[in-house]
Amino acid sequence: MDQEGDRFPLHTAARLGQLSIAESLLRADPKLSQRKDDDGRYPIHWAASSNSYDIVLLLANQSSFDPDVQDASGWTPLMISASVPDSEPVLKLLIQRGADINEKNSTGNTALHFVASKKNLDVARLLIENKASTRVRNARGQYAIHRAAAVGADPIISLLLRHMSPLNPTDSEGYTPLHHAIAEGHGETAVTLLKEGADFTIKTSEDALAIDLAPNAEIRRYIIQGAEREGIDLSA
Repeated sequence: MDQEGDRFPLHTAARLGQLSIAESLLRADPKLSQRKDDDGRYPIHWAASSNSYDIVLLLANQSSFDPDVQDASGWTPLMISASVPDSEPVLKLLIQRGADINEKNSTGNTALHFVASKKNLDVARLLIENKASTRVRNARGQYAIHRAAAVGADPIISLLLRHMSPLNPTDSEGYTPLHHAIAEGHGETAVTLLKEGADFTIKTSEDALAIDLAPNAEIRRYIIQGAEREGIDLSA
């Protein structure tokens, strides 16, 4: 075992998914679950990161368990789990144990912001079914829909809009979701937002319309033609 493993054996067991070792360590010293490592993380953060359901369950059964404990960056176990592939069982367990779905980290992001950025529709549905709000801004003034638009996550955009997300909010730089979609070159997403009624006349703090941010002439033409097919004149 390396030096960190010697100092934080339960953290290491959680990170590596070593259930029997974790059980032995906790039997010997239950307070190990409450120790922070040099990254400001508790064992539950590493268990969530490794998507180890059995170790998450073991830690959740400790009397001292806090489902919303934050690491040095403000990440909760649920935020970490939401960012890991195939994590639905662990997410459901954390939610059952009282995790706050709308908790923010140090940059103001919620689990839904992270899921939107990763285009994970199934987890987005799970969070929203358990009362994740689509109307939470992060430190940059962005809602989850801004992040979904920036990565071209059309199905998540549709899901967010069905659950009370605003369509035309501006972030701290005056960008709407439409601005983000076009700036990142997601022409299809831009057309999707326009079909939903996105306001293409809003300007950023630097006086730029969304269409002005198209990275090249081809994407600009695609968006203008797609809008025209929907009866939308972007020059109006």
